[in-house]
Amino acid sequence: MQARDISLYELEETFGLELVTDINFFPEWRENLPLLTDIEKSSLERVKSNYSNLSKRRPMSEEVVKMVVLSPLLDLAGFYQPSFEIETETSTEISAVDENVIVKGSIDVLVVNKRLWILVIESKSTKFDVISALPQALAYILDTPNAERPTFGLLVNGREFVFIKLVQA
Repeated sequence: MQARDISLYELEETFGLELVTDINFFPEWRENLPLLTDIEKSSLERVKSNYSNLSKRRPMSEEVVKMVVLSPLLDLAGFYQPSFEIETETSTEISAVDENVIVKGSIDVLVVNKRLWILVIESKSTKFDVISALPQALAYILDTPNAERPTFGLLVNGREFVFIKLVQA
């Protein structure tokens, strides 16, 4: 089965995933964050302006979303600097222990720090709801070699961003 074709229900049933809505589960996205500099704010405004300009003409493909929105954000986050590595179209495969299910796919962008998966990014065209990427991203994250540590994900379609966190118990 391809990761892009798996449903959230199938992931929950096959791999025992459980949605956590407790606000204390994901404090990383709101606690102890550095303030943005004026240059960073200006850069973010430029990304927003570029997106607005291009999306007026036609829906942006997944590749254009990566180029116009995602790449500048990865740069601003410092993910192109040492000790981070960026991998694209990384093949992944997960299988259920007691089931005859194998899920395969390719991660759009993977940010790695010393073999530790930091961030799995799944991007979509602006035509798609960003949440449509959730099952696919979760399937990829389940393949992390560091299952004892939380792994983060970013779903992006240029217009919306959703951050996710997977903790495997």
